[in-house]
Amino acid sequence: MTAICFYFQVHQPFRVRPYQIFDVGHDHAYFDHHPTAETDNRLIAQKVANKCYLPTTQLLLDLLQQHPEMKLTFSISGIALEQFERYTPEVIELFQRLAATGRVEFLAETYYHSLAFLYSQTEFNRQVKMHQQKIHDLFGQIPTAFRNTELIYYNDLAQAVSQLGYKVILAEGADHILQGRSPNFLYHPPGKPETKLLLKNYQLSDDIAFRFSERSWSEWPLTAEKFAHWVSAINGSGQIVNLFMDYETIGEHQWEETGIFEFFRHLPEYLKRHPDNQFVTVSQAAELFHPVDQLDVPHPVSWADTERDLSAWLDNPMQQNALKAIYNLEDKVLKTGDLQLISDWRKLQTSDHFYYMCTKWFADGDVHKYFSPYSSPYEAFTNYMNVLHDIKYRLSNL
Repeated sequence: MTAICFYFQVHQPFRVRPYQIFDVGHDHAYFDHHPTAETDNRLIAQKVANKCYLPTTQLLLDLLQQHPEMKLTFSISGIALEQFERYTPEVIELFQRLAATGRVEFLAETYYHSLAFLYSQTEFNRQVKMHQQKIHDLFGQIPTAFRNTELIYYNDLAQAVSQLGYKVILAEGADHILQGRSPNFLYHPPGKPETKLLLKNYQLSDDIAFRFSERSWSEWPLTAEKFAHWVSAINGSGQIVNLFMDYETIGEHQWEETGIFEFFRHLPEYLKRHPDNQFVTVSQAAELFHPVDQLDVPHPVSWADTERDLSAWLDNPMQQNALKAIYNLEDKVLKTGDLQLISDWRKLQTSDHFYYMCTKWFADGDVHKYFSPYSSPYEAFTNYMNVLHDIKYRLSNL
């Protein structure tokens, strides 16, 4: 028997508008005041909703109705939910309909999709609790499984997350941590046999997320029947196939014209044809299976870029200085009790801001440029630091 776990990450940052040094001390609207087309959060949220969130969620609702055995797992960042509530409330309504099926699980994560654990565990804990409350308020669920920002995971995180009460954690099935073992089994962290790790099968997941429309790929075109055959072939050599990907894969990263919607429309039907396949949520997988081995991950691993480490956000001095600067303000900002200032400070922790500053122009350069609203990493850094100067100005004037 092989279980199939579909997990989708839903996230949209509050992009920082072009912010000049001359704005410091005069204009404290960083996210929505006079944005460009590339940084207009309302327009971007509506565009992605029309291309992905609305049609894809409706498709999944239809599939859940057609296939009573189908199950799904989601993690939605708190700031994505805020934007849906503000700009596209119909997206919230569709996700609530998913929740009402009883076959969709919502995971916990950091509310602001931040790198807080690397810099402030107290802030990390606050954001996880904020996110848990948001999921309960909107979907009536209290998350029991955890997914850190960008699947960043290592032993220390497992220890902290287990102390928060989560016994199931998602991680990247990177080759260098598995050392020849398969991602298609459950594992546990060192000294934590009760904590279960579900690892992304990055080969199969990325076949959809990144290679689906690549005409130079030897397996193009990827059909639902072909992909289901690859998944079913794992029967007898694995407990579970974890298909983890960004939700925006369907319709936004892979456009409708590529056939991505038809692929997903037929995939459950072909997966069901193997009698030993079954669908599970993350927590159901943890109930069904026991870890087969300990997985020692002393250094952080993520699902980003070919290195699958922290270099997407921490590779150069700009990123390092910006991250250090935002977290150095923690005590001063929180002591003010100014809710708007605290909200702005937390929105500036979102990992995307530092991703835009990445200067890796090799295998992953095009990916970074695709997501960035700025003309260069240096513009992203300058813009961000101008905003931090204004945050400091506001602190000095309270």
